[in-house]
Amino acid sequence: MAKRIGIDLGTANVLVFLPNKGIVIDEPSVVAVDLYTNSILAVGNQAKEMIGRTPDGIKAVRPIRDGVIADYRMTEALIAYLIQKVSSRIRIFRPDCIISVPASITSTEKRAVIEVALNVGAKNAYVVKEPILAALGAGIPIDIPSGSMVIDIGGGTTEVGVISLGGIVAFASARVAGDKLTEAIITHIKKKYSLAIGEQTAEDIKKQLGSALPIETDTMEIRGRDVLTGLPKNVIITSEEVTIAMQAELREIIQTVKNVLQETPPELASDIIEKGIVITGGGALLKNIAELISKSTGVLCTIAEDPLYCVAKGTGIMLDSLDKYKRVLGYQR
Repeated sequence: MAKRIGIDLGTANVLVFLPNKGIVIDEPSVVAVDLYTNSILAVGNQAKEMIGRTPDGIKAVRPIRDGVIADYRMTEALIAYLIQKVSSRIRIFRPDCIISVPASITSTEKRAVIEVALNVGAKNAYVVKEPILAALGAGIPIDIPSGSMVIDIGGGTTEVGVISLGGIVAFASARVAGDKLTEAIITHIKKKYSLAIGEQTAEDIKKQLGSALPIETDTMEIRGRDVLTGLPKNVIITSEEVTIAMQAELREIIQTVKNVLQETPPELASDIIEKGIVITGGGALLKNIAELISKSTGVLCTIAEDPLYCVAKGTGIMLDSLDKYKRVLGYQR
């Protein structure tokens, strides 16, 4: 009977890992609340279906913004839902939890995450920085005297870290990632076509037409509401304009990577040049993102296997060897 669970507490999605079972929950980080009664109506997939479709008295919110807790009560409801859902499967009540957090998290934010987990039923709560978990999940040995660089592009933050001997030697966190790319598409379409579209439509556009570098032109017909008339309207957009729309955000991600490379000690920089950079997270699925980073930095860049699940897999590896990784765990009983 497993008594430990790993939680990848992401801005867009939250994943739960159980030893010997793997990833058992992969749901959106969304909570729906009744504003009149202040009660929780739905969490995860059910709540996401409500985004953009709720009446005045109901609101669907993402309690994790830019990689940190923006709404304490909603986050508590989200983690409680996860622990209760898992506990019902494995018949435990108070598990030990490892929870991923951004490398730039403050002590106050870290304590908030720990307190939430303890309040909703965790026996012990550990917080681990995302670059370390992403590296573990990507199959990178983190406890050897050699530098490895990981870029984790999530929903709310891009975490860039250089890891050696189990610790982070240099890192930077930019609050620019998948959500900002989606917002850039929404802004572009509203400005160019006077068309208001929802978050889900913009996500579909990013997946189908989005690319970090120009590609052969493809098109897509989208539907939305005309900002001027308020009536439904269809327009056709191209992959080229979607790529252009995201350039400012992509430049910020590239600059974050360059900043970390500039802070990396020469010996570790040599290791990185030899081994290359690994990209994890949902942002790794954007077409040509590895090519853009390679072109901009001069260092070979590759996409990890199953990039969406690297952080969650990293929690599983750490759960199996808590004593081995004790030095990198942030802990509170």
